Amino acid sequence: MEQPAHGGEPAGAAGDAAETLDHPLTEGVRRRVVALVADAFGGLTVAELPAPLRQYARFTASRRAKFAGNAMAAALESDPLFRQRIGERFKQAQPELAGAVETGTPPAAADPVDVAAAAYVLRPAGWVKLVAAAGEEALRVDAERADEAGRRELERLREELAAAKDRSRGETEQLRHDLDAARKEAESLHRKLRSAQSDVKRGEAAMRRAQGEIDAAKAEAAAQVSAAESESRRLKARLGEVEAALEASRRTAREGRSVEDMRLRLLLDTVLDAAQGLRRELALPPVSVHPADTVDAVEPGRMSPKDIAARALSETDPALLDQLLALPQAHLVVDGYNVTKTGYPTMPLEKQRLRLLGSLSALAARSGAEVTCVFDGAELAAPVLLAPPRGVRVLFSKPGVTADELIRQLVRAEPPGRPVVVVSTDREVADGVAKAGARPVASALLLKRLSRLS
Repeated sequence: MEQPAHGGEPAGAAGDAAETLDHPLTEGVRRRVVALVADAFGGLTVAELPAPLRQYARFTASRRAKFAGNAMAAALESDPLFRQRIGERFKQAQPELAGAVETGTPPAAADPVDVAAAAYVLRPAGWVKLVAAAGEEALRVDAERADEAGRRELERLREELAAAKDRSRGETEQLRHDLDAARKEAESLHRKLRSAQSDVKRGEAAMRRAQGEIDAAKAEAAAQVSAAESESRRLKARLGEVEAALEASRRTAREGRSVEDMRLRLLLDTVLDAAQGLRRELALPPVSVHPADTVDAVEPGRMSPKDIAARALSETDPALLDQLLALPQAHLVVDGYNVTKTGYPTMPLEKQRLRLLGSLSALAARSGAEVTCVFDGAELAAPVLLAPPRGVRVLFSKPGVTADELIRQLVRAEPPGRPVVVVSTDREVADGVAKAGARPVASALLLKRLSRLS
């Protein structure tokens, strides 16, 4: 037996328990029940409402029906006291319909849906039969309306079909008339076409003769143009050679041998420093004998960046970089962003540059090596206002030139035999500079060495 949600069991609860619907309400009856509850809802206080419905107390009837329909239907079914209060409001609003439903004799002119909704809310004796009968009557009315609509639609379709047949007959007659006219016109066009085809054939023959003459003239003109172009290309090539030779002679006269002198002097300094370093390292005494006296001796070789690998140091040992920079006239070339994005990638580019250059300045001061740091100019949104630190040359690649290409240019600019060390993890850069005679090392090795300076 159902228990009321508020207070004691109201009158008629026993009758509810005895009578239950054996199938759900039709959609039309359910909507009418929800609308009836939404209208009566506003006459109740918040305390008289079931707890789940109190949040909708301030809603309008239409909003309650829209948003709280399921909750109101559930409360009406499960809460007899709430259903009794809704029924009392309904009696006050529609006393005649409510009285007729309670007596079991609803008016014949009443809407079956209204009768079913009232019986469902009031629950008089035999309410299930009233709901079922009203539902059947509503279905019958809906069926009659559907039949009437179907008959009207059928009649309309028949009228449209008759009109379409009339139009079709008229259009068929018109098409036959148009077809006869088209046949006559086609015959006339065929006669004109045959005459035109004859004229076209005569014109094509004349056009072929004219085309032959035009082709011959074009071939002769093309031969003349080809000869003229060949002569023009030969003259332009000769002019280019002359201009290049003239420019080379001017450049040679203007610059002289300054670049070659610089390269030669740097190579000479490298050889001299290497010789002095070897003399100190090997503690060689002054030469007191002639070469013929030492024919059986093995002359010590000159160290290069490639010889450092023979000292059994790991490629990740920072001491390897110290040995490389200790070579005479060593030149350290650093791929700037490759190092900074390996060591501290989360920092802004400006702070990456400043941190790396400060550490390189300390390394240059300690090792005495020439240090050049190269950055990719494509990363710049505007020119960099940067004062290079002491002992470090800072270069940015030009537009259209990558930092990798600039590093290869720096390596190629060095004279053969000078120790050049390139710091980059980029495999393409490392392979390229190695072929040019430089010694590549990983960025992680430089970062380890710099960390010992801080």
